[in-house]
Amino acid sequence: MKNIAIKSISFAVIILGLISCKNEKAKTTEAKPVEKVIAAKTLKAIPAETMISWDAKKVVGGHQGTINASTGTLEVKGNKIVGGNFILDINTIKCTDLEDAEKNGKLIGHLKSPDLFDTEKYPNAAFQITNVSEASGKSVISGNLTIKGIKKNISFPATVSVSENGAIIKSEQFDIDRTEFDIKYNSGKFADPAKLGDYLIKDNVGIVVSVTAK
Repeated sequence: MKNIAIKSISFAVIILGLISCKNEKAKTTEAKPVEKVIAAKTLKAIPAETMISWDAKKVVGGHQGTINASTGTLEVKGNKIVGGNFILDINTIKCTDLEDAEKNGKLIGHLKSPDLFDTEKYPNAAFQITNVSEASGKSVISGNLTIKGIKKNISFPATVSVSENGAIIKSEQFDIDRTEFDIKYNSGKFADPAKLGDYLIKDNVGIVVSVTAK
């Protein structure tokens, strides 16, 4: 009986030791870090600082100006821009190189006419960011540009800055073909260049995109 009791006590000690070791291991096991999910946040564009600058050339000379956004948003995730939508108010179009008020007003009236933007029928243009990638240390923004109801995908290099205070986009100058958006006035593709002479307007228009959102 004495041997049986000793064996029973020894067995109990072994079991308690195993349980103790098991609990000790459980205490020292490191928890796996939980991956942090960063949600996208929406920033509002500041219309006065969100615009496209345009540079249209003729055979001789040309004109430059701006068109401001009426509304817009940027989608930001961490320190990256992941999307955005902007409405451009074509009626805000300005010419910045003509100092003569009468000539300036006449040009703006013509730009808004059916010959060119036809703002009575198409008062707004739009731009939607569909992708932002990296190339040669710069951001490349791709998106759908809609003018006069015609949508085309465009891409352009830009400098992008994202901070706690907001985001800024400033593109390099790039060209769009205005005739692809049904702006054909005095284009050599649709009229005899010889007859147009100095009134011929080049099809490619230089564009710079500027966005400030907070």
